[in-house]
Amino acid sequence: MCEAARQSLPTRLTGIPCHPTRHPLATFFHLFFRVSAIVTYLFCDWFSKSFVACFVVILLLLSFDFWSVKNVTGRLLVGLRWWNQIDEDGKSHWVYEAKKVPSSTAAPTEVEARIFWLGLIICPVIWTMFFFSTLFSLKLKWLALVIAGISLQAANLYGYVHCKLGGLKNLHKIAGSFPAQQMFQRDTSEGFQKTGLKGTGT
Repeated sequence: MCEAARQSLPTRLTGIPCHPTRHPLATFFHLFFRVSAIVTYLFCDWFSKSFVACFVVILLLLSFDFWSVKNVTGRLLVGLRWWNQIDEDGKSHWVYEAKKVPSSTAAPTEVEARIFWLGLIICPVIWTMFFFSTLFSLKLKWLALVIAGISLQAANLYGYVHCKLGGLKNLHKIAGSFPAQQMFQRDTSEGFQKTGLKGTGT
């Protein structure tokens, strides 16, 4: 049916994909880990009375989310990626890249891009709200977990905004404040164009 609909369209419109997403699995996991972490944080008392078990599960979900968004979904859904590398002098450099011209078969769709950016922006805002609610309710045992959630998700948000905006110099000064700065390193590969290369001494 989809193919028949394509044939009935004018020639200039036949290039429009039938499906709103080309990477459904990546789109699913882009939201799965971060939403699961939020839901588990809200309702963990219903499933377990063990604070340690809840803490570990939520932290694992946040870590899986950070890794998948940083290394997989950002590259597939918006053609952007960022990483940290150490040069021969031992200095830490932040690299921000945007894909040059994606192929028509692998190019992300507008729906995928919207899902990516909405998930990337809304979830850190939610964790920030958790921070203030935890602070005002004096549930200080959750404070470290909430701060970890803010840090990991804000690091991804910062990295992809930096890629999107082309590596603004005034944003580089903030990079050293993220706890995830020394957590992950990644080598460059072909098919991407560097939008910024900033270094900070280690």
